[in-house]
Amino acid sequence: MKGDVMVGCILTGHGEFASGLGSAVEMVAGPQDNLTVVTFRESEAGDYTARIASTIKDSVTNYGNTVVFCDLMGGTPFNQAMLVSQEVPGVDVVTGTNLPMLLECLTSISNETTAPELAALALEVGQEGIANPVLGVGAADDTYDTEEDGI
Repeated sequence: MKGDVMVGCILTGHGEFASGLGSAVEMVAGPQDNLTVVTFRESEAGDYTARIASTIKDSVTNYGNTVVFCDLMGGTPFNQAMLVSQEVPGVDVVTGTNLPMLLECLTSISNETTAPELAALALEVGQEGIANPVLGVGAADDTYDTEEDGI
C-alpha cells in the first residue's frame, strides 16, 4: 500500500473533462498522489476499455480501495468503470463529478477511509456544491455573501 492513504481515486470522463478537472484540483489543492486521470477521447475509444480496467486494477493493488469519479451516468467511462467494479473488489463508482466533490474527497482521505465512505462523502458534498446564488438587493436570504474568503 502507498503511504498512509488507503483509497485510490481515478477521474475519468469524455474529452478533456478529466484532465481539465484534474488540473483544477492541482491548482487549488496541489498534486494528489492518489489521483489518476484517465481521459476518454473519441480517437482513443478502441483502447479505453483496457486502459480504464488496468488503471482500476493497479489502483486497487496499490491502495486497497478505489473510487472512480465519472462525468456522466450512462456514458462509456461510467459503463466501463461499472463493468470493472463488478469484477474487482474494493471499487466504488461515482458519477456527476464536480470540483467541490473532488476537493473535499481528496483532502478528507485518511488511512482509515474506505471506498464506500468516500463515495458517500462525494454524493453529499457534490450536491452541496450545486447552487444558484443571487447577487444584488433583496431579502437577506436571497443574496450571496461576497465578503466570504475565496479559494
